[in-house]
Amino acid sequence: MSRRDGKSSVRARKSVRARKWAWPLVLVVAAAGLSWGAPAGADSTPSGLPEAIDTILGDSRMEGGAASVVVADAKTGETLYQHNPTGRLMPASNTKLATSAAAMGVLGPDYRFGTDVLAGGRVRGGVLDGDLYLRGTGDPTTLAADYDKLAADVAAAGVQRVSGRLVADDTRFDDHRIGDTWGGDDESSYYAAQISALSVAPDTDYDTGTVIVEVKPGAEAGDRPAVSVTPKNHYVDIDLKASTVGAGGDDTVAVERRHGTNTITVSGTVPVGGDTTKEWVTVWEPTGYAAAVFRDALAAHGVKVGGSTKLGRATPEGAKRLATHDSMPLKDLLIPFMKLSNNMHAESLTKAMGYKTTGKPGSWGDGIDAVADYLKGAGVDATKLRQVDGSGLSRKDNFAARQLADLLLSVQDEPWYADWYKSLPVACDPDRFVGGTLRSRMCDTPAALNARGKTGSLTGASALSGYVKDADGRLLVYGVVQNNYLVDSVKPLEDAIVVTLAKSTSKEATAVVPKSTRAVPAAERDGGLECSWRKPAVC
Repeated sequence: MSRRDGKSSVRARKSVRARKWAWPLVLVVAAAGLSWGAPAGADSTPSGLPEAIDTILGDSRMEGGAASVVVADAKTGETLYQHNPTGRLMPASNTKLATSAAAMGVLGPDYRFGTDVLAGGRVRGGVLDGDLYLRGTGDPTTLAADYDKLAADVAAAGVQRVSGRLVADDTRFDDHRIGDTWGGDDESSYYAAQISALSVAPDTDYDTGTVIVEVKPGAEAGDRPAVSVTPKNHYVDIDLKASTVGAGGDDTVAVERRHGTNTITVSGTVPVGGDTTKEWVTVWEPTGYAAAVFRDALAAHGVKVGGSTKLGRATPEGAKRLATHDSMPLKDLLIPFMKLSNNMHAESLTKAMGYKTTGKPGSWGDGIDAVADYLKGAGVDATKLRQVDGSGLSRKDNFAARQLADLLLSVQDEPWYADWYKSLPVACDPDRFVGGTLRSRMCDTPAALNARGKTGSLTGASALSGYVKDADGRLLVYGVVQNNYLVDSVKPLEDAIVVTLAKSTSKEATAVVPKSTRAVPAAERDGGLECSWRKPAVC
């Protein structure tokens, strides 16, 4: 099957930081003890911007913490403000800026993941004499409905019975399922699903490798709650230990998969008339999950497989394709990926880049090397950062605001920039697939429907980097990474910096006072998670 992979656009460019300085700058020492420097020999014109951002960073919520901040003119590349610009900190999901840009450059905006069904023998009289192969390439958006369509196409090709086995070929990627230093306590959490070249997404948020478990209260106290799983499958088992209590009672339902198994335990209590609990839970071994869903779909379309299911075996040369499914192109996949900060999309793309550049089963190591090569070609010094996964879920990832700002400046020259820019969340746009993780932030400010940026959250790490127009209409690039704070959230400080930029002119800037943490809705607080990593998403 042909693939519209696109050409690698890792192009040699001059370093962003070598761009000509076009605006006069001044050295200012603020009361908070932070400094901002100008290039030697530049004229000096105070704007108040350095003092304004220094004031925000001096907020008591960052006492004992660390921040790296860079603001630049998007057109000229001029650095307008910098604080600890080369300080490497955990970027959390700001890592996806590098991953997504590299994916567009290495794989191309029209790249599609493909899933094929192939016959390992001849089909005669409705019988496939041999094995049936389900071959994946890492599509993180394949739904149960897509596997159903593949099964229907197999039946339409005249196959009624398979004498051999169903073989799930996930060999496009290696068999390392979990990223470097991902937390064991996140194992059943949907934002830390295992990575495979074959998997299933339960809905159009495309959280691949998960099932949706819904728990509804019984009609009366003492009744067993009703539990349903989406998509319906025989791969996971429910261990129901929860009970229904009287109206007004405590809702303590918990849904969690046991380590190393596909047994999902539902425990706690749910009151009569209470809300339905809905949880997205990862599966153990997503290749088997995809094979189970596909096997059920085959049966539903009258195709009987006589043999067992075999995982992880390559499709033989010469196997005949019976059915195929292609994902949406990468330029469209960027929307759910970046708007909702989908970790599994980042990791699938990372391994796909590893395969594209080496021809070997896609791995994190080869994929990260591909990202680094792209960054180098884009004028970003990848030797000044450390990246070990695609999503930023690892606490080993280290980026400085300088590298983030350089990337944001550089990608403007790419032919696919418009599609990439479109994928960034938009402040205060209520549409989940427009506003994304910024949809409830910076409302009623000049940054609303103006600022675009990638958010990031882990426990003790928060980041926001992107673009915003100032009051003069000048497009600015900003990179903000904050670590090692002890409060619930420092996102009000990020927002205050971006709103300050939106209100500023080239001649004048005044610091916006950050919201108090208590004034921030619970959905916007860090809590160690991106707001779109909380299901159901309410932010």
